Amino acid sequence: MNPKPPKELLPEEKEVLTQKIRQSRAYLRAYEDFEFLGRKDLRPIRLQLELLKPETVLREHKIRSTIVVFGSARVLSPEEARRRLRAAQEAAAERPRDAELKRLVAEAEKKVELSRWYEEARRFAAILSKAQQAGQDLEYVITTGGGPGIMEAANRGAWECGAKSIGLNITLPHEQDPNPYITPELCFQFHYFSLRKMHFLMRARALVACPGGYGTLDELFETLTLVQTGKKRPLPIVLFGREYWKRVIDFNYLAEQGMIAWDDVKLVKTVETAEEAWEHIRRFWKTHRGASAAGAE
Repeated sequence: MNPKPPKELLPEEKEVLTQKIRQSRAYLRAYEDFEFLGRKDLRPIRLQLELLKPETVLREHKIRSTIVVFGSARVLSPEEARRRLRAAQEAAAERPRDAELKRLVAEAEKKVELSRWYEEARRFAAILSKAQQAGQDLEYVITTGGGPGIMEAANRGAWECGAKSIGLNITLPHEQDPNPYITPELCFQFHYFSLRKMHFLMRARALVACPGGYGTLDELFETLTLVQTGKKRPLPIVLFGREYWKRVIDFNYLAEQGMIAWDDVKLVKTVETAEEAWEHIRRFWKTHRGASAAGAE
C-alpha cells in the first residue's frame, strides 16, 4: 500500500490548527490552569500556597505579632440586638397568645444579653490597637476569623481607631462573607482549616475567646493542647465571661479527675472587661520578657 503524498497546508489552515493548539487546556502554563491546580494530586501544592501567600503578605506589611480574638459569629451588636428585640416585642404584642412569638421574644432578649460581649471585644481591640500600632513594625495586630459577630466586633474596634487588623476567612458550605472592618489588604480566604489554624498562631502573642460555640471551642482547645504539649510556647489565653465559661468547661473537674495537671488549669485566665484582659496580657509579657511566643514550634 503506497502512502499518501504529504499534504501541504494552506496558510489559513495552519492558522486554524495553531489556534486550536493555543486554545487547548494542555497548552496553558501550569500556574494559569486552575482546573489542573484543583486536581486531587495537586493538594500538596495548594497547601503550600495557603501557607506561603499570607506569610509573604504579612511580612511585607511588617506585621511582627498578633492578638487573636475568637467568639461566636451569632452574637449581635447591641444596636442590632435591641432592634430585633423591639421588632419581636411589637409582633408579640399584636398576638399575645402566640407561643412562637413569645419564644422569639425570649430569644431576642438573650441576644441583647449576649451583645455585651460584642461590645467588650470591640473595646478590647480598640484599647490594644491604640497602645501597640505606633511604630513602623506592627505589634499585637488584631486577628479574627473574618466573619460576623465577635469577629466583626474585634475588627471594628481596630478600624474605629484607625488601626490595621487581619481577617482569616474560610470557604464554608454556607458562604461566609468577610466583615467590612478588616483591613482589605490583610483579609485572606482559606480553603484548608489546617493552614488557617497555623496562621492564627504563627505570630500570636495572646488568644482571647469570647463566648462561642464549636468553632470557638475548637480553636481554644487546639491552642491549649499545643501549649500543654510544648508545641507552642506559653502565651496568655484569656476567656471573656466567667459565668459562661464556668458552665461550659469545668477545668477544676478535669484536674480533679486527673485528666489534666493542676498547672494546666492556670493556662487560662477568665475576665469580665476589656481592661482586665489587656492588663493580664501586659503582665504576662512583662513577666516573660525576652520570651517569644511567635511561631508554632
